[in-house]
Amino acid sequence: MKTSDLKHKVAVVTGAGGGIGRAVSLLLAEKKFHVVLAGRTLGSLDNVAKTIADIGGTAQVVQTDISDEVSIVSLFKQVLGDDGSIDVLINNAGVGRFGPLADAKTEDLDLVLNTNLRGTYLCCREAMRAMGARGSGVIINIASVVAEKGYPLQSAYVASKHGVMGLTKSLAVEAQALGVRVSAILPGGVDTAMVRDARPDLEPESLLAPEDVAEAADYLLNLSPRAAVDQIVIRRRGSSPF
Repeated sequence: MKTSDLKHKVAVVTGAGGGIGRAVSLLLAEKKFHVVLAGRTLGSLDNVAKTIADIGGTAQVVQTDISDEVSIVSLFKQVLGDDGSIDVLINNAGVGRFGPLADAKTEDLDLVLNTNLRGTYLCCREAMRAMGARGSGVIINIASVVAEKGYPLQSAYVASKHGVMGLTKSLAVEAQALGVRVSAILPGGVDTAMVRDARPDLEPESLLAPEDVAEAADYLLNLSPRAAVDQIVIRRRGSSPF
């Protein structure tokens, strides 16, 4: 499925109001997708939609709390309607709470797991119901390099992203029989507000740009139908590869 062949196809992007989600949404709009912008902050989503309109694309804003099942179900009902479809789902929405485990609050753990893991799970479920029935579609889960490594002071976030990778691996096997491709992108050190909060030790100029992750998503969408890529790890140049 090549993006050049996907004119008027529908892509849902969660966490679309900023950072990676914004970059992915703009790139998909340039590739002639109709982009559904999902996220909690309406003003940020509206700004992305305006930018998409300025470049000649089309977008739909759906205010969504990915930690809430009712909100997720409503999102997909609005997109699908009576005869709509979803061709691509980008699960990007995520939150982080950082600090020593001994100081952690249970409500922070619940928020991180409910958003990053449970929210991704439920979005995959709703998308798979539509994609599986049609026999086509692409799901890309934005994980993190912490899905393969352990980092201090990030226990809840690391646990949630390990869970996202487990979900991705399981769903990739299940979905291929239905004609749906599932992959993950694991970026490390992207210039976003979350990374600046989690890693204040990193110099801004050393960080990846959100557009680097968007380009990886575009690569996955342009794969030959004969090919499948399970995951893409994007590390900061100069960081350890292992």
